Amino acid sequence: MKNKLSIVFMLGIAFSTTSCATIFTGTQDPISFSSTPEGAAVFHKGIEKCVTPCTVKIPRSLSKQTVTIEKEGFNKEEIKLTKNFNAVTLLNILFGGAIGVGIDAATGSLTKYSPKKYEVVLEAKQNSESK
Repeated sequence: MKNKLSIVFMLGIAFSTTSCATIFTGTQDPISFSSTPEGAAVFHKGIEKCVTPCTVKIPRSLSKQTVTIEKEGFNKEEIKLTKNFNAVTLLNILFGGAIGVGIDAATGSLTKYSPKKYEVVLEAKQNSESK
């Protein structure tokens, strides 16, 4: 009987400290980028991630996230990534995992990116030599 009580106690701790959204849906989302013209660099937090067309995993975050698309001879475009509530987080509430909700918040897994595909048309830079 004592062993069964210990097992139930340990399972209770495990369920109350899990972070469902972090475990089940991860901490990153794959997002696809395409541009016209193709071959533009995709930057996130100042780091080049890929060249269009491409798909890159972007870490989730509760803060606002932007991606910049750049190609020589064209104006750069800044994209604000939009997010939705990650419903998997509700499992923490059902299982009494306040700690899990905190972990999901810390990892950004309370939200997920949506849409997961962005298409950008880059505008050619105007020649500044004409006066």
